[in-house]
Amino acid sequence: MENFPVINMEKLNGDERGATMAKINDACENWGFFELVNHSIPHEFLDNLERLAKEHYKKCLEQRFKEMVASKALEGAKAEVNDMDWESTFHVRHLPQSNISEIPDLEDEYRNVLKEFALKLEKLAEELLDLLCENLGLEKGYLKNAFYGSNGPTFGTKVSNYPPCPKPDLIKGLRAHTDAGGIILLFQDDKVSGLQLLKDGQWIDVPPMRHSIVINLGDQLEVITNGKYKSILHRVIAQTDGNRMSIASFYNPGSDAVIYPAPSMVEKETEEKNVYPKFVFEDYMKLYAGLKFQAKEPRFEAMKANGKLGPIATA
Repeated sequence: MENFPVINMEKLNGDERGATMAKINDACENWGFFELVNHSIPHEFLDNLERLAKEHYKKCLEQRFKEMVASKALEGAKAEVNDMDWESTFHVRHLPQSNISEIPDLEDEYRNVLKEFALKLEKLAEELLDLLCENLGLEKGYLKNAFYGSNGPTFGTKVSNYPPCPKPDLIKGLRAHTDAGGIILLFQDDKVSGLQLLKDGQWIDVPPMRHSIVINLGDQLEVITNGKYKSILHRVIAQTDGNRMSIASFYNPGSDAVIYPAPSMVEKETEEKNVYPKFVFEDYMKLYAGLKFQAKEPRFEAMKANGKLGPIATA
């Protein structure tokens, strides 16, 4: 756990900027995940968000989870359940148009805090994308523009709770998958663990750390970087005690954004045998919807087979 990459964002402003940028690059190349501290989102704000999220689950979602999942998921199960997850979730869309006013059972304070959190994370996501550009030798704004499409990025939040599970060996909190989108920003429980990533064939815990934001890279960044950075398989294991909170926000391309490897990341010699396709993001998402818990490589192959968008440029 001590090797898990933790990035202190304050160090980007001083003598240690070079070393910190190198650490971010290493995390992107070798982990696909890193944890941010001193990211400028106030601790009191995060504490309040956590309180509201946990109160809302208790009051509005816990009973539904017991009726819909807990009572059915493990019924008669002898082997691991692989068509369900031990989680309670709801989704909020922020961009291009917010639907937060339509989410039922949210108190005004919680609604407003989620709105404010989305604005803070949108800014942080765009800052991170520019740091990635710097490390990749891409011009500032390249990744944001690649995601932009005609109406800007798609941005949403998945609020999850992973309640205590009586038989965690028979069901996952969330089955293993890579994330389809761009860059993911996670505010997670600092006491109850469960999130794991696959590195070198081993499942490694993403350490719960108070007031940190966990970052991971989605499939679209793997495509744009031509595989220099990769999306990584991760999962949530169920726990016998403790209710784990997870608030994951997904800064993704706009639905009509055309995604393809950045020309400067594609060497001319490899042009003929491009590993990564060129596609419209919405088409990828339609495919992903049915194949989320399967390997990503066949998804890339399928998009390549559909390729009607012309050749991929090289530098």
